[in-house]
Amino acid sequence: MGQRKFRNMDEFAKASGISRPTLSKYFNDPESVRQSTRQRIEKALKQYDYRPNFYAMNQNRRTTKSIGIVVPNLADPFFNEISRAIELACVEAGYNPIVLSSHGRTHRERENLEALKSLRPAGVLLAPFGRESDEAYIRNYGKDVPLVLFDADVVNGGEAFVGIDNYQTIDLIVKYLFRSGEPPCFFEMETPSNPNANKRHQAFVEAMDRIGHPTHIFKAKGEGWDFEEIGKSEGGRMLAESAFPTNTILCSNDRLAIGLLSAAYQQGIRVGHGPECSLRIAGHDDHPFSRFTCPSLTTIAQDYTAIAETAVATLFKAIESEQRSNERSITLFGGSLVMRDSA
Repeated sequence: MGQRKFRNMDEFAKASGISRPTLSKYFNDPESVRQSTRQRIEKALKQYDYRPNFYAMNQNRRTTKSIGIVVPNLADPFFNEISRAIELACVEAGYNPIVLSSHGRTHRERENLEALKSLRPAGVLLAPFGRESDEAYIRNYGKDVPLVLFDADVVNGGEAFVGIDNYQTIDLIVKYLFRSGEPPCFFEMETPSNPNANKRHQAFVEAMDRIGHPTHIFKAKGEGWDFEEIGKSEGGRMLAESAFPTNTILCSNDRLAIGLLSAAYQQGIRVGHGPECSLRIAGHDDHPFSRFTCPSLTTIAQDYTAIAETAVATLFKAIESEQRSNERSITLFGGSLVMRDSA
């Protein structure tokens, strides 16, 4: 029986039991890994008679060792956190990450991608604006540069999409809020900046339909990325008008929830699940500050590390493939419920 032939480094990593980033780091510079690790890799190379396709990795693409990372707004702690995780994964694999923010402006997204293309990156990881993105441009960009999308998707954009399963996460927190108190209302942006908000809206509607309870959705007027201010002003107005028919409010994201918590405090409304409390508030994303709000915020935590490492590994696989795949992959991760004092 002949020796097994591997199509790419990903297959070799699985067969040898050596992590994909460690292998990339070794092939970029053997001296960059520990001696014991280097010996394991060299033993596996000999055992499987494997040689990476350096022509496909480097010469054929005529690229640098740079990886572009483009996000809508680094001022948003969510994108700051996930960008940091992706950046570290790239460094661990021996690549040079270049992180660019579009600062909440859609035209900057295209400008950032153009700037990266001029640097001949090995690949690009993009968190697009979504419906406000230039989808045709992103699709064409992915034909020239290995491209993986994360957080928000664009139809047929790039090699793959990696993100959160909003239907699983919303269903999880709705069921918790329903069984632990009054049914939740849903508080969201009238004009959402992120396409995940649209999925969460639909997921909430479907979750409430499955439970068989009326769906109450309230939309905050406002545009842009000042979610806390919008949550405070619009949520405060609705609280003052007694607009919410139940004492439980699920916010589309933690930043809206933080603004709503501030509004409740200003109006002397106690938030939490104790006998002296008259309102419960929950969010989504596990914002880095959500554990420090008063009361601390009940929310859904995303697995930043898993999303980041999968997006990076998927991009590296595309970079090293001899030819581009016609099959676009979609990987969604579930979230976990974080029960804190606000609900």
